[in-house]
Amino acid sequence: MAHALPDDVLSAAQSGDPAAFSSIYTTLAPGVTGYLRARGMEDTEASVQEVFLTVFSRIGTVRGGWQGLRTFTFSVAHARYVDEVRRRARHPGFADYDPGADPRTTGSAEEAVLDSLAASDVGKQLKALNPDQREVLLLRIVADLSLEQVAEIMGKSTGSIKQLQRRGLLKLKSLIERKEALV
Repeated sequence: MAHALPDDVLSAAQSGDPAAFSSIYTTLAPGVTGYLRARGMEDTEASVQEVFLTVFSRIGTVRGGWQGLRTFTFSVAHARYVDEVRRRARHPGFADYDPGADPRTTGSAEEAVLDSLAASDVGKQLKALNPDQREVLLLRIVADLSLEQVAEIMGKSTGSIKQLQRRGLLKLKSLIERKEALV
């Protein structure tokens, strides 16, 4: 328990004496810090500062001498704790999501489509394209993106995306015609 200060220290603080404020803080801050830390406050030091800013801004209203000041200070500390509990209830903390630890995870629809596409004739034909042509066709046709969007994603000019698309489609056409000729 903090040692008691004479009641005249409160009177001096109410008159604006800086030494009285310092004495009050030095005497009460350790107890307030311990109280808030024991209650599980996230940022104890900041909360202690807030408590004393409130206490010192309203010190002129404190009655009852030293005991009245202690009671008022700890009631402000308790109010800060209650505010913190309410804030946590409104804004719960978030934990990082670990998909490896979540048994509910399944492959995305995109993964399923791409897996089935890779096993199909179309997938085999897409593999015959160079990687840039394949990427452009997938982004343009499957993802339904504009030339400009694909250019931005791939870091290329719109003109080069048009060329890659044209060449990729011509190669696919050639592959399909060759396959049909064999049938």
